[in-house]
Amino acid sequence: MNSTGAQQVFFNHIKGLLPPHVSFVDEIAEVLNISNDSAYRRIRGEKPIALEEIKLLCNKYKISLDQLLHLDSDSVIFSGKRADPENFNFELYLEDFLLQHQMINSFEQRELLILPKDVPVYHYYNFPELAAFKYFFWMKTILNYPDYNKTKFDVSLITEHLIKTGEKILSAYNKIPSTEIWNVENINTTLRQIEYYIDSNVFNSSKDIVKIYECLQQSMDHVEFQAEAGYKINQPGHGQREGAPFNLYFNDFILGDNIYMPILNGKKMAFISHNFLNYMNTKDEGFAEYTYNHFQNILQKSTLISVVGEKDRRRFFNRVRDNINSRKSAVLNY
Repeated sequence: MNSTGAQQVFFNHIKGLLPPHVSFVDEIAEVLNISNDSAYRRIRGEKPIALEEIKLLCNKYKISLDQLLHLDSDSVIFSGKRADPENFNFELYLEDFLLQHQMINSFEQRELLILPKDVPVYHYYNFPELAAFKYFFWMKTILNYPDYNKTKFDVSLITEHLIKTGEKILSAYNKIPSTEIWNVENINTTLRQIEYYIDSNVFNSSKDIVKIYECLQQSMDHVEFQAEAGYKINQPGHGQREGAPFNLYFNDFILGDNIYMPILNGKKMAFISHNFLNYMNTKDEGFAEYTYNHFQNILQKSTLISVVGEKDRRRFFNRVRDNINSRKSAVLNY
């Protein structure tokens, strides 16, 4: 490939990463701090792009040149932020999470594939007490926030802003068609977190414990309701068709590894969660295609329980509810 051809491939790749409503020329001109005319000349290959300009664009759009230009390399470029209590702001973290989903919704053709290890957090946002518990656990136990060292769980500790941001994330998620592969074990992560706090005497009262269990059960009831309908519904118990298609599969022998894969106008991305709150993402085509094929392989060995498969759907959610109820009963009896 000649230099002009490689340069045009480079810019065409960047253009494919941008939402349709974004002016490509304006975007390039802003990143490189040049005029629109100069940006046009580079995009058309009339003016060679400088190495420093390539670096700016690669950093901005997380591009791997060796992959793009088909160089022989096993390297994959990921981007992401690591959370720690010293320089981590939970509100900004959620705002960034919201922006990611708003970005997905800016594409006309969009889909989200999810292979979770835990119940995807979206399903907790309909229940403020449950969302508050998850936030509290992350800040106290995962991030070791000093202010939470000797604090017991109380819903009022979670700011209204955090709850509202969670609701916005849920609203954005509900507009994205998704295909998700669940296992009965997905619920156990949250159940173990509750039990850990029971054993550690972090709850103020048994009423608080029972309330969290009840919200967890209600959230699963709502997921089942959406699976039966085949689309996402904003408020529990309301049947209006407001949300995007929801395809839910059940797999009894594979527990996911928290892979989230948006497909935007045919372009695949991969988000991989690690250490609970952290995530890294890549637009590397080879890695994304490999991950997509892995998802499709698991999908073929899974059972569709949304819309169809009523018997399998009831069996799956009854097992989930049994897990919750057995633990709630133990607390009540104690």
